[in-house]
Amino acid sequence: MDHVDHILVVDDDREIRQMVADYLRKNGLRASTAADGREMRAALDGDAVDLIVLDLMMPGEDGLVLCRNLRAGKHRAIPVLMLTARDDPTDRIVGLEMGADDYLVKPFAARELLARINAVLRRTRMLPPNLQISEAASLVGFGRWRLDTIARHLLDPDGTAVALSGAEFRLLRVFLDHPQRVLSRDQLLSLTQGRDAEHFDRSIDLLVSRVRQRLQDDAREPSYIKTVRSEGYVFAMPVELIGGDA
Repeated sequence: MDHVDHILVVDDDREIRQMVADYLRKNGLRASTAADGREMRAALDGDAVDLIVLDLMMPGEDGLVLCRNLRAGKHRAIPVLMLTARDDPTDRIVGLEMGADDYLVKPFAARELLARINAVLRRTRMLPPNLQISEAASLVGFGRWRLDTIARHLLDPDGTAVALSGAEFRLLRVFLDHPQRVLSRDQLLSLTQGRDAEHFDRSIDLLVSRVRQRLQDDAREPSYIKTVRSEGYVFAMPVELIGGDA
């Protein structure tokens, strides 16, 4: 039997979450709803979820807190589409930095929400098959560095934390999950920039440059991220799983 994607809609507005859930069901998806963080966690523990539609502005635990907690817990791999009532770039940036995969401003057209959901699911599944090693460990080692996949920062040889932006973390995670494998610019763009990728056709090169700087990697003769002419980039350093989740 073909897999039917299961979407969890988390919004304190009953009418909105019911409207979204009904529309998704009419378009061939499974849909569940939750009014707050407690109900969201219960739903996640009760059934497999493919994507979470998460409202930013909710009383108590808001969407940013819930997204951050998701990214630090056992459900960290589930993609999140954030809904916000304010068209404020700061809200969107903070949401993406907390680990959201995309955002949509209220009020929105149901067709656009469906299109965004499908796009996020496609991006999530477009990577070539490989072991998702950093999903199984809290620390991943490579060369002189370690990546803390829960706190989302680098640790240098002395154990000092080096902060990463959301895009830098996502790019490094992709490379660490697929070492010694060439990844094209299109793949890396879609996975790190999401729906805005087409507007930044050279931004992946700038992002790679930034990550190289974080790793103190010589751009002329890099040891970690190597350029493969006409194909993309490859993470050349062996990767070691160091710490597992408790």
